[in-house]
Amino acid sequence: MLNIEWASVSSSQEVVETIVLAVRRGELGEGSPLPSIREIARLSGLSPGTVGLAFRILRERGVIFTSHGKRARISNRPVQHRAFEMRIPAGAVNLAVTGPDPKLLPDVNWLLSAGLFRPTLYDQPHVDGELGAALTDGFTRDGIHGELTITNGALDALERLLLSCVRPGANVVVEDPSWGMALNLLNLHRFNLVGVPVDDYGLIPEALADALSTGQVALVLLTPRGQNPYGSAMSAERTALLSDLLSRHPDVIVVEDDHAALISDAPATTLTAGRDRFAVIRSLNKTLGPDLRLAAMMSDPVTADDVQRRQLLGPGWVSHFTQRLAARLLTDSTTLNGVRRAEEEYSARRKALLAALDQHHIAAHGRSGLNVAIPVPDETTVVSDLLISGWAVRGGADFRLRSPPFIRVCTAQLPQQRAPDLATSIALALRGRRSSSLAP
Repeated sequence: MLNIEWASVSSSQEVVETIVLAVRRGELGEGSPLPSIREIARLSGLSPGTVGLAFRILRERGVIFTSHGKRARISNRPVQHRAFEMRIPAGAVNLAVTGPDPKLLPDVNWLLSAGLFRPTLYDQPHVDGELGAALTDGFTRDGIHGELTITNGALDALERLLLSCVRPGANVVVEDPSWGMALNLLNLHRFNLVGVPVDDYGLIPEALADALSTGQVALVLLTPRGQNPYGSAMSAERTALLSDLLSRHPDVIVVEDDHAALISDAPATTLTAGRDRFAVIRSLNKTLGPDLRLAAMMSDPVTADDVQRRQLLGPGWVSHFTQRLAARLLTDSTTLNGVRRAEEEYSARRKALLAALDQHHIAAHGRSGLNVAIPVPDETTVVSDLLISGWAVRGGADFRLRSPPFIRVCTAQLPQQRAPDLATSIALALRGRRSSSLAP
């Protein structure tokens, strides 16, 4: 039977997380039986209804399967999360999904001129020349040198890299907490996740050293700035410490997800200098618009060749029409001025919430990017109370491996003048109270 101290589990959320973690660690394999709902309720002191809710969540995620009159068992499907869904009441402010403010995205319509679409055949280079030049210049200014690959977004680049460069079942170091979709992708392809905690300055060096000391890590995946959900941004000192540490492990592939490069309001840093195998992935979705589905990957030639060969088995290349449109945006002075204004506004909105939370003596994290993470004792309760008060935020369960509970607030569409209202609602929720009505 599963060796778990059920007496320390105090909510349906913790039941879910305990079982998911046991699956990820390999303590529960395919077909393993779970204790009954009544048995877990007896051992934990929770009500059968609370444990039943946890089982329903596990079943919906595909972690377990049940049949009438028999014990629940671990599914043969990987542990995955569904696409994030939340019913947002009318009048509520949606701060649950990390995305740009549409009002701060460039208007592409006036750039849709004659000549943008040109027939492209199968023998053309996969990177448009104008876009390649613009992106390479940006990487070079930040001290990142290699071969450029264009993909349909950051997650597309990461998946192709993992499947072509890392053996199945390999150990992959990830930040804890980390971007939920990346964790989902790694679980889907059955890589072994090695969580390393982060602080406001990125991966904690001592924890990374412990993970690497096993000699079994194949790849390290990190976010140098604008980390989602924690908002970390690597300082020069932290970059130097991590670079020195990783230099002792030259065979490890280092992958940086620099997803918010142009709007993160933090300087570029990188751990890739001098490494044989590396990749830096920069998405343009939050800068130019999510529907462009475009990301640039600068990597060593071997990784680039592996990823491009893998790409040939799918779409082959990213639409040159889309690439030419992105190139026009990235070389247009009006657009670039707008991107700089957007970066300043995103920074001001995030800092406004941090300042408002500080007035209530509420600890929070958000050194860069579009998100603020706020530690809480019970994510489900706080998220629910805030939704009733008119604020949709997201609990940290889908982002965490072992890190403590928190809520994540995307501040990209939070007007600065509304930050004190949200902070007050959070303070009330933490005290077990609610605002009386939806946020106006």
